[in-house]
Amino acid sequence: MEDRKAVIVGISGASSSGKTTLARLLRDVFPGTFILHEDDFYRPETELPSKDGLLDWDCAEAIDIPEMTRALSHIRTHGTFPPFVDSKEDQNSIGACPVSDAAIAAAKSKVAAWLQPGSPGHSILQDASNPSGLRMCVLDGFLLYSPEMVAGGVPPLLDAKLFLLVSQERATQRRERRDGYVTLEGFWTDPPGYVDKIVWPNYVEAHARLFRDGDVEGDLDEDVLGEMGIRAQVGKGLDVDMETTFNWAVDALMERLEEMAGRR
Repeated sequence: MEDRKAVIVGISGASSSGKTTLARLLRDVFPGTFILHEDDFYRPETELPSKDGLLDWDCAEAIDIPEMTRALSHIRTHGTFPPFVDSKEDQNSIGACPVSDAAIAAAKSKVAAWLQPGSPGHSILQDASNPSGLRMCVLDGFLLYSPEMVAGGVPPLLDAKLFLLVSQERATQRRERRDGYVTLEGFWTDPPGYVDKIVWPNYVEAHARLFRDGDVEGDLDEDVLGEMGIRAQVGKGLDVDMETTFNWAVDALMERLEEMAGRR
């Protein structure tokens, strides 16, 4: 690999598709891993655009993309959490873990064996026996593969790109169960109709090109995914349970890291 201190994994998908839950699970399984959240780069509330009379937190204009790319560059170079980022997202609750303790323990064992001498993952990541290895950063965000992020230079800074699917019905149910979100100014609670008026239409607009005929509840366009280097659970349908998604993500990351190390 090129001279660097960390690999960066992007996890994107609609709001409430399970990105943060998956990021925290991967942090627990892969040694030397920390999380960066797209939500930590929200602009001040006074700078947010409005749509249909509501503040729009769910568009690219709400995110300080240059600051996010600066943070990603710092991580690649130094392998540490950017000291200039004040994370608010980890103060938000995501509820009970939907993955069983047995599945988490099995994944930890799989990764630990993969890192052993003689195994494909040996010496790639930093662990107790390999302090000079790479750290892993997981970046979760709802817009990582949008045209605006592409224009801002975000995808080239991501070494692995995962995309989670969810139906509008499930996303709405999950988001409406949340109490709200910690922000720079205090606390935000979605006003009535926010998902239907803001969240889902913005998701459709930003991600239609990843799907055949632009139908975000239809089939993914594998050609576009291939061009962008995005990995997804193609052919599995929407609303795949998190335990299945977690196991898929662990395997996908081990495969990608082996590719980067020239072992595949």
